[in-house]
Amino acid sequence: MTPDLAPITAALTRVDDLVWEIPAAARPDMRVPARVFADAELIDAIRDDLSLWQLANVATLPGITGAAIAMPDIHQGYGFPVGTVAATVLPDGVISPGGVGYDINCGVRLLALDMDRRELGDAVAPLMAELARAVPAGTGRGGRVPLTADRLRAVLRNGAPEAVRMGLGRDDDLACTESGGRLGEGDPDAVSERAAARGRDQLGTLGSGNHFLELQHVTRITDRDAARAYGLRDGQVTVLIHTGSRGVGHQVCTDHVRLMDARLPAWGIDLPDRQLACAPASSPEGRAYLAAMACAANFAWANRQAIAHRVREAVAHVLGPRHADGVRQVYDVAHNVAKREEHGGAEVLVHRKGATRAFGPARAAELPPAYRHVGQPVFIPGSMGTASWVLAGADGSLDVSFGTACHGAGRRLSRGAARRRVTGAALRRELESRGIVVRCPTGAGLAEEAPFAYKDVDRVVDVVARAGIARTVARLEPLGVLKG
Repeated sequence: MTPDLAPITAALTRVDDLVWEIPAAARPDMRVPARVFADAELIDAIRDDLSLWQLANVATLPGITGAAIAMPDIHQGYGFPVGTVAATVLPDGVISPGGVGYDINCGVRLLALDMDRRELGDAVAPLMAELARAVPAGTGRGGRVPLTADRLRAVLRNGAPEAVRMGLGRDDDLACTESGGRLGEGDPDAVSERAAARGRDQLGTLGSGNHFLELQHVTRITDRDAARAYGLRDGQVTVLIHTGSRGVGHQVCTDHVRLMDARLPAWGIDLPDRQLACAPASSPEGRAYLAAMACAANFAWANRQAIAHRVREAVAHVLGPRHADGVRQVYDVAHNVAKREEHGGAEVLVHRKGATRAFGPARAAELPPAYRHVGQPVFIPGSMGTASWVLAGADGSLDVSFGTACHGAGRRLSRGAARRRVTGAALRRELESRGIVVRCPTGAGLAEEAPFAYKDVDRVVDVVARAGIARTVARLEPLGVLKG
């Protein structure tokens, strides 16, 4: 049954040029306002799906503080819309798996090569071919890192550091990974046998959907100081890796949504949408989910760590060992995660679903030493054939969004609608006519991710920058893309 959107749409008011709000008084069950960062054109697109209704639902969660906040890339999701930030006050504020998402710690890792586009020359196609061979992509594709039961438990508990111990990467990668690539709450005993089994052959794999590995180059620097700190320069070749926890995270979410939904009456929690199933963070069910979620997040960081190692191997094979040694990690950020943080003098649980941490210099202790004076790197991928952006987190984000920025351009069309508009073959020809090398095993998978299916990434980034959440640093454009 489709909900009545009219009351929510009618209640949406413009607070200033970039902030729109549904006041808490719009519905008797809302505890806080629902707030959206967007310009006039983006808000029109946001009105087209159920995301505003879902955002108002998020504002009803027990323990929520401040506001239910949406980034300009917001679109309809499971329970929470994708592109949402919500903080609940600990210890008894709730944790909602729908506020993290099925792909726990879907995130982005940026690698910088020691060469520019001109030096790379005509090696784009052979490098993309080797990357496609080295990094399995697609639904259910197994990797080349089979895990014993004991090693899988170690990965779930220890994340990226465990992958480095396995010979997949370097210690300096960990220093430039959010949380060092590990959430300490992870307890493999909280992960079901089914969830663990779904990860046994998935380490080092890309997956499907909007996950990708993209070979890019820097086409514009907008903040020289931050670019220098991040080690980025004009023309530099980069690799952007976007993937998450594969089947592990999906199963963890499935397991705990089902469990929490059955327990809602016992806690006296009444929700406008059962997809918001939640539990007090201090309850046994809440603690169990947080322990399992941390394991899935750790698996995702280890997964991107393994893929980064394969990128270095591909560079060594095509360009030589010297260039492989020069592949440096800029940063790795999580998108779908809930983390205990202090904001406004209170300990809160920040749900970031399709949103990325964007700490500025005021949270320097939580950033790599080289980045503390400019803020944390923030990566905003576009879509195939469009640009991606590197930004620097700003202290203003702490005041308006619990230190959070958007995570991408945001879908404008469903996957089915995109497939009805273009074939994979036609899209491949169009991209390759622009010099973008495409590696994707299925035409349907390619069509689903057509550039026109997404919002304008430059407009989304402009809203984030003008709102004082993050500063633009560098614009990256694609040379080749690998999709599942």
